[in-house]
Amino acid sequence: MESDAKTRDMTALWLKYRETKSVEIRNEIAENYLPLVKIVCGRLAVSLPQHLDKDDLLSSGFFGLLDAIDRFDITRNIKFETYAGVRIRGAMIDYLRSKDWIPVSMRQKIRRYEQTVCRLETELGRSATDKELAAALEISVEDLQTLINQCNSATVIPLEEYLKTDVAEAVDTNPANSTELFELKETLAKAIDRLPEKERTVVSLYYYEEMTLKEISLIMHLTEARISQLHTKAIFRMRGYLSQIKEDLLQN
Repeated sequence: MESDAKTRDMTALWLKYRETKSVEIRNEIAENYLPLVKIVCGRLAVSLPQHLDKDDLLSSGFFGLLDAIDRFDITRNIKFETYAGVRIRGAMIDYLRSKDWIPVSMRQKIRRYEQTVCRLETELGRSATDKELAAALEISVEDLQTLINQCNSATVIPLEEYLKTDVAEAVDTNPANSTELFELKETLAKAIDRLPEKERTVVSLYYYEEMTLKEISLIMHLTEARISQLHTKAIFRMRGYLSQIKEDLLQN
């Protein structure tokens, strides 16, 4: 009963804001959804270097929340939490891009690794093993593991770009995009299906069940570091596959 009353109160606030665009009402709505900003920030911060200021990330997310409130249409059949989550993540990712926090040398390593994964798995028609990837990169398996660990903190931005699991942003811009969005989600599903079992499980639990890496480690009985590594490997495999699909489309 209490939750029903709260829902009615929020609906009344939304309708009032829609009519008045009052800053006071907007701030009241924002205060109610502040925990959502903290949740999104917490998920992004897991993979970020320690020197990045989490307070600045929260601030950028708050502005994303305000933007979501301004743009949201309560008459559409979309949950605000779903819609706002996309906007908040986008604002935080824009902040991270502005900081250019990945060194050039690391970007070069990431690019080489990604290209190698894409080329090798296209040739093999399956997921490449660590031994095969190490041979293609002309490094040892141990050095490959080190490289993957170094890439961990660099996967958060492309990950969030590729795996926007919500339709809110597309619906917001143009309802006619629904066919294109469906095809994108189908392609994404195929990319996930191609992953080795453990990597597929990590991606599914992290992005669709919204579990933390620590929670996933408990479920899979692996260390959090190992889950983080599986997560990174999965993303680069998917990026390679999606990049290949994009190139094929451009050539046709």
